Amino acid sequence: MNLRRTRAIARKEFLHILRDPRSLLMALALPVVLLMLFGYALTLDVDDIPTVVYDADGSPASREVAALFDGSKYFTVIDRAGYPEIIEGINRDEVLLGVVIPEDYSEKLAAGREAAIQLLIDGSDSNTASIALGYAQALLEVHAMELRTHWLDRVGGTELKPPVEPRLRVWYNSELKSKNYIVPGLIAVILMIIAALLTSLTIAREWEMGTMEQLLSTPLRPTELVLGKLAAFFAVGFTDTAVSVAVAVLVFDVPFRGSWLFLFLSVCIFLFGALCWGIMISALARSQLLAYQAGMLTSFLPAFLLSGFIYDISTMPTIVRLVTYIFPARYLIALLKGVFLKGVGPEILALEIVFLIVYATIVFGLTVRTLRRKVV
Repeated sequence: MNLRRTRAIARKEFLHILRDPRSLLMALALPVVLLMLFGYALTLDVDDIPTVVYDADGSPASREVAALFDGSKYFTVIDRAGYPEIIEGINRDEVLLGVVIPEDYSEKLAAGREAAIQLLIDGSDSNTASIALGYAQALLEVHAMELRTHWLDRVGGTELKPPVEPRLRVWYNSELKSKNYIVPGLIAVILMIIAALLTSLTIAREWEMGTMEQLLSTPLRPTELVLGKLAAFFAVGFTDTAVSVAVAVLVFDVPFRGSWLFLFLSVCIFLFGALCWGIMISALARSQLLAYQAGMLTSFLPAFLLSGFIYDISTMPTIVRLVTYIFPARYLIALLKGVFLKGVGPEILALEIVFLIVYATIVFGLTVRTLRRKVV
């Protein structure tokens, strides 16, 4: 490999990028726009659940139950009405939870009998419904324990204590904010998209402009062509990484507990493989439109759906779980979350680094082989 020829190709690509300021601005601004958009819009937190309370008893005891939902941060009581309003609200997607307190609620409590409370929940979105139901059940169970303790005290019994007292301590994301989980994963998804799209047009543009034949007629080797073109876009991708990490830490206040050096080393390995993938697509397509579509299809969808960014990989079917191993975004997401939230390093994440190196090596070899030094 001749470094002089590689530098010449890299300089050519740098000049092309600088002479197209609109594309350069888009490449640098797009990660920030996507981070701000998805970081604020995409959330897995379930709170402010629209709730209707039907208090058919109207007693102090029933009003105490209604106050539980009023005072919880997870529920927003939008109305106090009856069955028809609950059903209509659920049908219109305006109500997620209906709480029905029967007429004999306080009477049964006073007699020491079991008093039922009905929960009506919209199960159209099963995940949200399950979480909302868990919140409501936990709220009512704590209240039931308080009532049982109060009743035993009243009749002269001993104080009722639960056999097990759970003391919870949440590590790494103590506030349980979904943005701390989403934003690091979002950085990996954005870098995969940007890297693939940046280079997916470069060789196809050469074919469409008729300059590829000129490059092939020179002593330039495929390895030198790939590394030269990759160098310019690698600088853009690395800048995007620095900007994205800064936005995550400074704007979204995501905790960063790991090593900066290990983070950027991991990203560099990932970028090398992702950029080579885009160059290979560009060489195969020979059309900028086709290369763009193929780059988007092979970068965005796998990175979003099959990387563990949103959907837990362990819950996927076995065949799909095996397919996820071929997508590098899976490993970068694990690395970013480990570095950001847990503060771990290569002693824990060495396997992910190895997978990224293997991926980058294989894709680089396939890209060089694709760029044959002749016009087919």
